[in-house]
Amino acid sequence: MADTGDVAVTELLVVAAAVAVGFGSGVLSGMLGIGGAAVSTPAVRVLGATPIEAVGTTVPAILPGAITGVWRYHREGLVDWRVGLWTGGVGAVAAVAGALVAEAVGEPGWLMVATAALMLASGWSVARSGQGARRRGTEADATEGGDTRPVWWHLAGLGAIAGFVAGLLGVGGGIVLLPAFTSVLGLAARRAVAASLVAVAIFSVPALVVHAINGNIDWALALALTAGVIPGARLGSRLTVQASDRTVRLAFGAVIVVLAVIYGVTEFVVLRS
Repeated sequence: MADTGDVAVTELLVVAAAVAVGFGSGVLSGMLGIGGAAVSTPAVRVLGATPIEAVGTTVPAILPGAITGVWRYHREGLVDWRVGLWTGGVGAVAAVAGALVAEAVGEPGWLMVATAALMLASGWSVARSGQGARRRGTEADATEGGDTRPVWWHLAGLGAIAGFVAGLLGVGGGIVLLPAFTSVLGLAARRAVAASLVAVAIFSVPALVVHAINGNIDWALALALTAGVIPGARLGSRLTVQASDRTVRLAFGAVIVVLAVIYGVTEFVVLRS
């Protein structure tokens, strides 16, 4: 009887931890446009999921978090729908391919190490661009109302890369899109976050379907993550709307680099043991 009670308490603690993780990932989703899985994927791994389950279980929580953030940015007039819809539409197809490759790879934890490496490169790139803005004495906020009209094939290419990464690693794709939108397309950081969330919402749908069909989702953990994601995304988007362009860039870079180092070292130790 005591054993049963201990098991029940443990399960409740795991659910509570998943809700807390969902809230944190929702804040990052709404604030930085990264889908939130940069936090939830490694956290679900710590909570006992296998590598492929950690990838699949994060996906159901990505969509509500992204939609919550997009709604707030739309109210502020910050969403570039052309950029978001083009990259999201193409990325949706690529996300299926990425999810299928993840299924073929199976359990090896090297997927997790690849996620950490991608996070590190992405965070460092955006943080450096934020420091550059300070040295130039300018901020992209001054041009947030400008007319950025990238050609469609640039958007399609970025969407294909980000969508594939989203399906393969379960990271939402935003860790690819935000650096690309700011560096390649020249979008101001807040507009880049908003467009990234549009794309992330779109190509999370086919990734969700594929992972669900393949049985890679722990639905109890996924629902707990979702419960925390929505209020977290509301808070995160509010913070970014009120922040400067440089602050958003530096925050993205700092958070992602720290998470990448912790995550990568942990997974590498596990693989070597």
